[in-house]
Amino acid sequence: MRLLSGLLIALLVGCAQQPPQDDSLYLALGERPGIQRIIEGMLLNIAKDRRIVEHFKKVDIVRLRDKLVEQVCVEAGGPCRYSGDSMAESHKGQNLTRSDFNALVEDLIDAMDAEGISVPNQNRLIARLAPMRGDVIEK
Repeated sequence: MRLLSGLLIALLVGCAQQPPQDDSLYLALGERPGIQRIIEGMLLNIAKDRRIVEHFKKVDIVRLRDKLVEQVCVEAGGPCRYSGDSMAESHKGQNLTRSDFNALVEDLIDAMDAEGISVPNQNRLIARLAPMRGDVIEK
C-alpha cells in the first residue's frame, strides 16, 4: 500500500524541478520543526480519515513522514535535500483518484490550520505542490 505513501510524498514533494527563489515560505511554515509538526498532523488526520486511511495500512509511516518533511522543506525554499523516489515512481500502478488526492489535501490544510499557518501561506505551499498532481492521479 505505497498508494498514499507515495501520494503524500508526491503531494508534499512538490516541484523539485523549480526550487523557490527565497526561503520566506520555509520561514512562514516554522522552518523544519514547523514543517515536521504539519506533516505529523496531516498523518494523524489521515489516520482518522475513512476516505483514504486504507491506502496507508502497510506504509512505513516513519519513513513517509521523514520524506514528506524533506519534500516540503525543499518546496518551501528550505535548506533540505529530498532523498525519496519520484512521484511518478511512487504512484505507478496505484490508480489514485481525484477524490483520494483531494482528501489528502484537505488533511494537509487541516494540519496547517492547527499550526496557525495563514491562508495565504497555505495557498503558497499548495501552489508549489499542485504540479505533481499529474504524477499521482490515475497512474
